[in-house]
Amino acid sequence: MTDSTARPATDVPDVPVAAAPLPGRDMAQDSVQEPVPDTGRETERQQTLLEMMGGVHGLIYSSVPVLVFVLVNVLTGLTPAIWAALGAAAAITVWRVIRKEPVQPAISGLFGVGIAAFIAHRTGSAKGFFLFGIWVSLVYGGVFLVSAVVRWPLVGVVWSALNGTGFGWRSDRRVRLAYDLATLAWVVVFAARYVVQQWLYDNDLTGWLAAARLGMGWPLAGLALLVTVWAVRRDTQRVAREKERDEQAATPSAPSPS
Repeated sequence: MTDSTARPATDVPDVPVAAAPLPGRDMAQDSVQEPVPDTGRETERQQTLLEMMGGVHGLIYSSVPVLVFVLVNVLTGLTPAIWAALGAAAAITVWRVIRKEPVQPAISGLFGVGIAAFIAHRTGSAKGFFLFGIWVSLVYGGVFLVSAVVRWPLVGVVWSALNGTGFGWRSDRRVRLAYDLATLAWVVVFAARYVVQQWLYDNDLTGWLAAARLGMGWPLAGLALLVTVWAVRRDTQRVAREKERDEQAATPSAPSPS
């Protein structure tokens, strides 16, 4: 007699092997699909700021012609020192071209060394080599100061022009204040260079003038650059907040349940 209530084992549905989840598979997929935060954007912005000054190499290269001029002038005389400084500036320009580095700062440096050499040749004095840089500091300091007074701080203007972020920061009081402070930091740098070096020039202290030119170059610029980076970060945070608000406004809200 057959037992009708018994069911054969073959009637149990088999679970396909392929349908069974593999250990760690979901975790692997999550790790692949998980977006990686863009942590390099702030670094790229800081590098762009540094490139405004020719980069780290540019800050160092700007001191080489001055150092060469001082050393050769002490060892030989004014005329060889002038040619040595020009040769050093030209060599730096060629070196940057070979290394495919930005050459605009090097060309500007070569132009400045050429003017300084011409003034030194015309005045017949080694201190004349530094006169052009002294007056450039005065002009730059005046331009930066005026831009802060008229509430168009030059640091913010230059940064907006380089990155195409617009001038929306002018309506943000905190960001505009940050750019004002960064611009005034550069005013202090240029004013200090002018006052100290002009006094040394007037008192014929050529050795100390050369030391001041080197010591008040990229070290002071580095301090002002720190304030500039701080201001740019505040502007970057403002842009991020505005972008987030725009994205939220563009996202349609879910219909409320009736």
